Amino acid sequence: MTGFLAGLCVAVLPLLAAGFWLGRRTARPESLGGLGTPVEHATFETLHTASLAAPPLRAGLTEETARRSARRLRTLLGTDALCLTDHENLLVWDGVGGHHRAEILERLAGPLDSGRGEAFRLHCETPDCPVRWAVITPLTVDDRVHGTLVACAPRESAVLVRAAGEVARWVSVQLELADLDRSRTRLIEAEIRALRAQISPHFIFNSLAVIASFVRTDPERARELLLEFADFTRYSFRRHGDFTTLADELHAIDHYLALVRARFGDRLTVTLQIAPEVLPVTLPFLCLQPLVENAVKHGLEGKTGTCHIQITAQDAGAEALVVIEDDGAGMDPALLRRILAGELSPSGGIGLSNVDDRLRQVYGDDHGLVIETAVGAGMKITARLPKYQPGVHQAARLATD
Repeated sequence: MTGFLAGLCVAVLPLLAAGFWLGRRTARPESLGGLGTPVEHATFETLHTASLAAPPLRAGLTEETARRSARRLRTLLGTDALCLTDHENLLVWDGVGGHHRAEILERLAGPLDSGRGEAFRLHCETPDCPVRWAVITPLTVDDRVHGTLVACAPRESAVLVRAAGEVARWVSVQLELADLDRSRTRLIEAEIRALRAQISPHFIFNSLAVIASFVRTDPERARELLLEFADFTRYSFRRHGDFTTLADELHAIDHYLALVRARFGDRLTVTLQIAPEVLPVTLPFLCLQPLVENAVKHGLEGKTGTCHIQITAQDAGAEALVVIEDDGAGMDPALLRRILAGELSPSGGIGLSNVDDRLRQVYGDDHGLVIETAVGAGMKITARLPKYQPGVHQAARLATD
């Protein structure tokens, strides 16, 4: 991610240089008021316009995103017309001279194949046509050409060639970030599938064995457990949505614990302290359940007596603070660090590293798991969940619609 952000900074600096040039052409001291010099005003306008053009492009290059960003990009360049294309189609034409579409499309093959820009004179029989010259600049991501940016002007301009190249480079960075977002989404989906695969074999076998043991001795109990099992697996194996709410995740954990308590009886006790105001908080799907499963496993492992697990969710201002603590066997901190680093994957370790990775991907490195443990001292896992994260709440809402 650091590399992409560095690329973004590199792309913005030449863009500012183009903005300075455009500002010197267009800014008038008498219109600036208290905004400072013409160059300062041009810098502000360039940054503001770029910030408005970026969000659509972060969704990739489509007809819709091209339409929403073209006007801003044309403003950045100060040209009479601008268009964006993919490999085959002209996605949007913004400005005058739309009758040159066919001619532009005919000239795309060279830049798309070579990855190099091209400038040429437009042929037009319309006497008062305001555009007579065009610059085609490829949009590249990881050395692959995704499309082109075409700027049209009344006359040939070496400065426009350079400015169009810098704006195209900035657009390419946004498309690269869009690719990164899609890759991150695919990674999260793959990790969720890995979690499901981890949960399914042992847990399903043990749960069904427990249910079967009650079929003859206590049919009503067997029926209740079968419903708990159905609700838990329906939630765990749902096919849509990378995010859920804390309320739904805790509800699934309740089903899980009902099945575990049926298996271990009085050996396992669980205390929940949940603040109602944090129940709507959004978090990655299957984020807490693996932590509870880990607490059950390590809480009972190596012990002949009982195990107590405490689950708390507190309101901590801008965050929800979720703590899962057991009084079980604990773990060597050095071994835990190797598990979280992906160097080891013993039984029960995959869930911890998976959850830690996903929390960092969604919320940033400051929101990874905080784990306190030692051999024979139990384990305490803390997760800090921001109450609001751009994009996360919308994704959760769509997943539940």
